[in-house]
Amino acid sequence: MLNWIDQRVPVRYIAFFAIVALWVLSALQLVVGQVSFLWVLLLTGLVVVGVHDLQQSTHAILRNYPIIGHVRFLLEFIRPELRQYFIEGDGEAVPFSRSQRSLVYARAKGESDKRPFGTQLNVREVGYEWLTHSISPSVIASHDFRVHVGGAQCQQPYEISLFNVSAMSFGALSANAIMALNLGAKKGGFIHDTGEGSISRYHREHGGDLIWEIGSGYFGCRNDDGTFNADRFKLNALSPQVKMIEIKLSQGAKPGHGGVLPGPKVTPEIAEARGVPVGVDCVSPAAHSSFSTPTELLQFVQTLRELSEGKPVGFKLCIGHPWEWFGIAKAMQTTGILPDFIVVDGSEGGTGAAPVEFTDHMGMPMLEGLRLVHNTLVGLNLRDHIRLGASGKIISGFDVMRTLALGADWCNSARGFMFALGCIQAQTCHTGNCPTGVTTQDPKRQIALVVPSKADRVRNFHRQTLESVQEMLQATGLSKPADLNLQHIMRRVSEHEIQNLSDLMPSLSKGELLEDKPLEGFFAKYWHAASPDHFQLPSFHF
Repeated sequence: MLNWIDQRVPVRYIAFFAIVALWVLSALQLVVGQVSFLWVLLLTGLVVVGVHDLQQSTHAILRNYPIIGHVRFLLEFIRPELRQYFIEGDGEAVPFSRSQRSLVYARAKGESDKRPFGTQLNVREVGYEWLTHSISPSVIASHDFRVHVGGAQCQQPYEISLFNVSAMSFGALSANAIMALNLGAKKGGFIHDTGEGSISRYHREHGGDLIWEIGSGYFGCRNDDGTFNADRFKLNALSPQVKMIEIKLSQGAKPGHGGVLPGPKVTPEIAEARGVPVGVDCVSPAAHSSFSTPTELLQFVQTLRELSEGKPVGFKLCIGHPWEWFGIAKAMQTTGILPDFIVVDGSEGGTGAAPVEFTDHMGMPMLEGLRLVHNTLVGLNLRDHIRLGASGKIISGFDVMRTLALGADWCNSARGFMFALGCIQAQTCHTGNCPTGVTTQDPKRQIALVVPSKADRVRNFHRQTLESVQEMLQATGLSKPADLNLQHIMRRVSEHEIQNLSDLMPSLSKGELLEDKPLEGFFAKYWHAASPDHFQLPSFHF
């Protein structure tokens, strides 16, 4: 009757089966009058609850942990009171991750995200930010904001949503999670980034729009030795489902770090998607083999654009050495080859597994990295020709607004959509024991994640987040997201001082890098020393 049963009973089902066994034994004892009818009635109720848990499609935790999973929801129900009296004390702020996760859950379920008693944040805390509003609010007809991606060198431009699913690979996420994200993206009219694990059968199942991310392992377009294969690339790139192609230079959670998926974890399905042998270690090198200079990178961009018959091609990076990014920008000048888009990933971005030192201390945070990239393109008069995406802990409507004000054209979110799928941040992603079926390849665990139900939650989260953006834009008196800038964000810099972000973060004027005038900050130190012909900074510069 239940397709999760096999020859070995998972430990998490033992409590349910123990109650069933106790119920059967008690029922037999009831016949001879050795137990109370009320006791049997109680056990009957628990058995009914357990069977219902296994067959319902709303809560993955209850499907994976029948009966005992209700303890978690009980604690969730009483948590505000417990937090008030035993955790927070008077006037302390709700922890960021828990507050944001609760917001996503409400929006994903289609519930009201309204709450009483005002802000739960400490407005006196240094770093607190807010939007300035207008006495004369605007009226915006729709929350379906779109951004045109594709420059003069692109023949198949794409109208991307303002808010999209960030890169998460099949293998890192379960098959059911991938299908739910893609179906939700199709229903909601937004795009789903494949992650560097390439396009699996589960990405294709429902036909939602895809950004195909190509990392240093060239999964889905590689030769047996791990180098790039143009013919295999073309087979995937020409799929109507693939709308954009993204070269991953670095990932915010572990920039400059490669990766290895151990052979035992390389299942036939993962091997099929990535184009690697089953059961053999799957290596993502730290660096690409198709280019080694800024100029060669842009030539690779042009090659992919031609092979894909003019689809938008760009790259994603977390800013590290500023001179390397400046070298890429200078290569745009010298070659005339422009990426259609650049996605700036922040060091605060997440991953399934990474060294602690990398997650904590490698790479530039998204806000600073995005501003540097935006300023560079403005200073070269290229900003109007290249679209900017951004990712890194973007969850709420305010996160989107602030990121757009800093220079992004659109935003990507990974953890937000994982929360929408039901992720509870158990932080067991690397063990295969995810309690909600989001990050496991165990078929008995991932079957708890019901695709149609979670796809609706993904769509709901996307829609309600953009409705929040619409409402905040109206409150600021603006007519479209592109009108946002640093003037609209305030930040507390000390207990008694606030400043506008335009006064705190540098801005370059159009064409300023093309003029013979003194520069400031990173530009003063590294711009003239950077080269389109190599990524190194000349030693004599120091």
